[in-house]
Amino acid sequence: MRAVDSVAKVSQNMGLPGHRRTSSHKRRRASHFALKKIDLTTCPKCKKRVLPHNVCAFCGTYAGRQVLKVSAPAAVAKATKKPAAAKPAAKTAKKAVKAEKAERPSKGE
Repeated sequence: MRAVDSVAKVSQNMGLPGHRRTSSHKRRRASHFALKKIDLTTCPKCKKRVLPHNVCAFCGTYAGRQVLKVSAPAAVAKATKKPAAAKPAAKTAKKAVKAEKAERPSKGE
């Protein structure tokens, strides 16, 4: 009997949901959880896209003033970064394997 009494006391003190939360109520509540699109502005000096009210990481300016010392080679290296060269050998090897599989007779034949 004591175990039943203690369970009843615990359920009276604990916070439990009074009503079932329906799926529509859940979705209405969660409608504000979506990610917002980032609004970017352009740096007036270097014309790069930056977050508003932030220092431009490329040229180091904020509100028309030089705030950060940016090393010139690093800035130039970022601007003139070459795209990675494609690996034609790997692509041709994959095509060759596909061609071999197509030429092979299937087990059922």
